Amino acid sequence: NLRFTYRELQATVDRFARGLMSLGIQAGDRVGIWSPNHAEWVITQFAAAKIGAILVTINPAYRVHELEYALNQSGCKAMIIAPPLKTTDYAALLCELCPELLRDEPGRLCASRVPNLRIVIAFGPQRVNGAYEWEDVLGLAASVTSDELGARQRERDFDEPINIQYTSGTTGFPKGATLSHHSILNNTIFVADYLGFTEHDRLCVTFPFYHCAGMGLSTLFCVVAGA
Repeated sequence: NLRFTYRELQATVDRFARGLMSLGIQAGDRVGIWSPNHAEWVITQFAAAKIGAILVTINPAYRVHELEYALNQSGCKAMIIAPPLKTTDYAALLCELCPELLRDEPGRLCASRVPNLRIVIAFGPQRVNGAYEWEDVLGLAASVTSDELGARQRERDFDEPINIQYTSGTTGFPKGATLSHHSILNNTIFVADYLGFTEHDRLCVTFPFYHCAGMGLSTLFCVVAGA
């Protein structure tokens, strides 16, 4: 039951981007998201792009050993987790991987099995020891000005990496494919143009956002086409 105008979406994205900056997320830092399709997924995607962070899209069906591999292979500094869905409790699985989360303060995680991970953000109706809540991060945005966010954006280049996606790994370990602003946006523009999308159309996204089809071809071309 969420509805956003483009202006409202932009304001929320900017606020979350400033919150990430206040947590010390720098350009080039890896920010993972482990979640089914949620509004917070889309907000995170655009916020990370604005500040030059590289979004690591993690398959919500991953088990602990797969999550451990993706976090370490990508070097994730921060990760955003969804509330439980059906039989999957993302926070519980993460705590199985890094039980240190239950004792460490938010933003100061020091986990032996995932040494790069420092920050965990949990959204939705859940409270996770050692993790920031989504609203906490939005509140931290007050410490970063819009001008500072704008300055960070102006430093970006369209051929910088924006996203790391993982292959299925059916014949070995998954491979991390790095995508740039340029490649994702070009793909989006060409598909929207080919399909003849206009601002009068509506799109039902059936792909999972963690997949390139969900993120690149569905989520983004809504903005490109104004649909």
